[in-house]
Amino acid sequence: MSPGKLYGIGVGPGAPDLITLRALDRLKKADCIAIPRRDAFSPSVAWRIAEPNLPEIPGQERFFLNFPMTKKPEIIKPAWDIAFGEIGKRLSAGKSVAFISEGDPFVYSTFIYLYQHARKLWPDVEIEVVAGVSSISAVAISADIPVADGQEKIAVLPVSYGVEDLRVILRMFDTILLMKVSSVMPQVVEALEAEGLLDSAVYVSKATTEQQKIIRDVATIKNDKCDYFSMVVVSKKNRSGVLHGNAAENMKEVEI
Repeated sequence: MSPGKLYGIGVGPGAPDLITLRALDRLKKADCIAIPRRDAFSPSVAWRIAEPNLPEIPGQERFFLNFPMTKKPEIIKPAWDIAFGEIGKRLSAGKSVAFISEGDPFVYSTFIYLYQHARKLWPDVEIEVVAGVSSISAVAISADIPVADGQEKIAVLPVSYGVEDLRVILRMFDTILLMKVSSVMPQVVEALEAEGLLDSAVYVSKATTEQQKIIRDVATIKNDKCDYFSMVVVSKKNRSGVLHGNAAENMKEVEI
């Protein structure tokens, strides 16, 4: 029996109607949908986005996989061993499996780990990755902030993994998208204040959803417990694109 096909499906940043037509097509055709969630007691964000678009499909299996929210390998590895086993036995039975991921499958996604190991675990399995609207795009648009123009430089930084180089990054780039800010907002605000960029920063949580929140005075939430699905967009609004005719004069050396 030939093995089944593995799909990595990006379902978008939050609003169900931002899922792509290609993603819907693959999800409707898949024999099984693998649904990641934090634990058995938590809803799946990816499934909350995808489910309103999917009717009940006769014979299609939908199963949950638990991935604890931790950076500790000794906790997350056993969860992945279970996931590999559940996905693998379905692929071996000739069934196609679609693993859904909020945002895009290749941008800070759980699917990346599965993709990296799939070639070794199942060398004969065909893999297709379907791009999704990422939170990077969705947050910037929700905040009404263009990400880049012309020769502008952008940076994407998951600050919960360390803020040591945050001030250097703020100096080096024109637009900076700070992800995973929920646990480090005090340090983020302090860095922005030190660099004179408080007025250039916007906080966005749960972008594109009905619970979306936008705060343009980030100093007011310095000590708040922020939402996990939140970002801070910093735009110097010093448009250096060629269309403005001032690209050259804005390309300055950054002192590090």
